[in-house]
Amino acid sequence: MSNSIEVKVPDIGDFSDVEVIEVLVASGDAISAEQSLITVESDKASMEIPSPAAGVVQAVKVKVGDKVSEGSVILMLASEDATSSPAPAGEPAPGPADEAAPRAAPVPPPAAAPSSAAAATPAATAPKAAGTDQAGGGQTQVVSVPDIGDFADVEVIEILVAPGDTVAAEQSLITVESDKASMEIPSPVAGVVRALRVNVGDKVSKGSAILELSSDAQAPQAPEPAAAPPAGAPSSEPSGSAPPPRTQTSDAAGASAGRDRAAPVPHRPGDVDRVVKPHASPSVRAFARELGVDLQRVDGSGPKQRILRDDVVAYVKRSLAGGATAARAPAAAAADGAGLGLIPWPKVDFAKFGPIDSKPLSRIKKISAANLHRNWVMIPHVTNHDDADVTELEAFRKQLNKENERAGIKVTMLAFLVKACVAALKKFPEFNASLDGESLVLKRYFHIGVAADTPNGLVVPVIRDADQKGVLAIAKEMAELAAKARDGKLTPSEMQGGTFSISSLGGIGGTYFTPIINAPEVAILGVCRSEMRPVWNGQSFEPRLILPMSLSWDHRVIDGAAAARFNAYLGQVLADFRRVML
Repeated sequence: MSNSIEVKVPDIGDFSDVEVIEVLVASGDAISAEQSLITVESDKASMEIPSPAAGVVQAVKVKVGDKVSEGSVILMLASEDATSSPAPAGEPAPGPADEAAPRAAPVPPPAAAPSSAAAATPAATAPKAAGTDQAGGGQTQVVSVPDIGDFADVEVIEILVAPGDTVAAEQSLITVESDKASMEIPSPVAGVVRALRVNVGDKVSKGSAILELSSDAQAPQAPEPAAAPPAGAPSSEPSGSAPPPRTQTSDAAGASAGRDRAAPVPHRPGDVDRVVKPHASPSVRAFARELGVDLQRVDGSGPKQRILRDDVVAYVKRSLAGGATAARAPAAAAADGAGLGLIPWPKVDFAKFGPIDSKPLSRIKKISAANLHRNWVMIPHVTNHDDADVTELEAFRKQLNKENERAGIKVTMLAFLVKACVAALKKFPEFNASLDGESLVLKRYFHIGVAADTPNGLVVPVIRDADQKGVLAIAKEMAELAAKARDGKLTPSEMQGGTFSISSLGGIGGTYFTPIINAPEVAILGVCRSEMRPVWNGQSFEPRLILPMSLSWDHRVIDGAAAARFNAYLGQVLADFRRVML
């Protein structure tokens, strides 16, 4: 028999009047036990309140912006559970302990087992953290994770301090997150951070060491301004305690952005300016991680710019529809130069000067435009121009085509270029690399991208493992990929994984040009149409077939001398292709 029960806020520690920032269900929804109903937030933690039973939501009793405490009615639930009490005694609290709990609970030794307490409640007193050592009039102690309720192996998602930072009592040190709540762990005392014991991604429990902190009675342990908050400022301290005002890094301030305060939090020595973390609940963060979405790129539409699940979905839809650039701003806004501090792009009514036609860009050109713009702006391009004598190679190519005419294989100069570039990449491995932060990733495979012109725009199919294929095999594969490119049938896997690219204008004309590097590669070779030129051989001029080459390279990785050597060696290989075998 169905029972109608009141679902109330359970024991969530010493929180009182916390704000409802999300309502995750609606009337008529069928929900399961432990499904999140609402998200509440204090200045130190956000948590989701789960349902104690399965059933159908009859009426929601709270809305975004309401203040709730333990016992506040959330909703009416039609449940098949015979028990009418939605929050039986001893039910685990879905959120962390209150803000006082981390400094109030004594820190156990590292070997202590995770807490098995049924609810996250604060301790009555606030003893000093264990593990202190006397040294030169000061104390060095290991700050550990305090009692945070019935949480074990929660992930560290942010580290808010660094070695050398001066922290105040109650200043946030790290942020941890479970599937239901994210919370910040504050420092039990003031001092200077000596060493960190955790990294982002580590799993911690009660008693896990966070960092080493050196405290000194002579060191500034409290903020320089007034020892108490200004009159009327809200206080989240439990009654009977009077610690100094809380100091937060800009990360913590970002998490509680928009809260009404009587005065701004003062900036103290040792505070570090950091990127403001996205304002989102644990479930939204988990959803974003599943989709591979960087929440820093998502604009929140919820209260106080909070990122909702719908915002993540909308971001993914925009990314799929118009490329990654469209997820941040429309293409027109991205191209107007505002992000670079330039004057606005001119807005002109072209029709008033004469007849015009408007043609939308193809999908390929939209994506290419975004990538090329990023690559040109982000990579310090330098281009070396050189010539290669391909007279003998052209004669050999014609001979091969005559011999393989019956097989239907037509060898182009581009097939020889692919093989010659592999030889040059083996000799100069920094050209077959990618920049990853402050590290250079040297690749031991040779996947050569070959730009192909199609009716819809430029695409770059990739010849994989070109070092393991002969010129005839490369020529055949290039012909097949070019046909698929013209028909629009290339798969994403056939355009991924390139280590070096070649852009050839040989079939069109021109002399030299500046090809744009195809990130995350660090170099690209551009070639134009070869032509007969008179070349001095020491005694007289003789006609030689000359191939113009343009090598663009990333100056963060490659210097001019290396680029000149690469071009010179590539020219030698093309002039005498027997060098490929060396």
